[in-house]
Amino acid sequence: QVQLVESGGGLVQAGGSLRLSCAASGRTFSRYVMGWFRQAPGKEREIVAAISWNGGSTYYADSVKGRFTISRDNAKNTVYLQMNSLKPEDTAVYYCAGDTKSTWYTKVAPGEYDYWGQGTQVTVSS
Repeated sequence: QVQLVESGGGLVQAGGSLRLSCAASGRTFSRYVMGWFRQAPGKEREIVAAISWNGGSTYYADSVKGRFTISRDNAKNTVYLQMNSLKPEDTAVYYCAGDTKSTWYTKVAPGEYDYWGQGTQVTVSS
């Protein structure tokens, strides 16, 4: 079993920054791919970023490239999402997820991920 707990969401003005954290417990965290997803009201859940077990491979959605950075600290069992230059369209509930079937290949489909956190709200005001 894996438990994922997100934190760091909140309300920020456009152009501002937030850092999300996802703390993992249970199954060996350092061995698998982790991802961040988001879901806005009335929209499907979408990939934001993903990272391989050692951080050597990353994926970013086109909409966040150059603004967001995913990273992980396996010693702390934590994955981060640094979000800069936030836009109102970034407003959503952000979820972290674990793909225990993969150590390197970052996948974009939510259905590929086995474990999910409860989500944290990010609201960007204009």
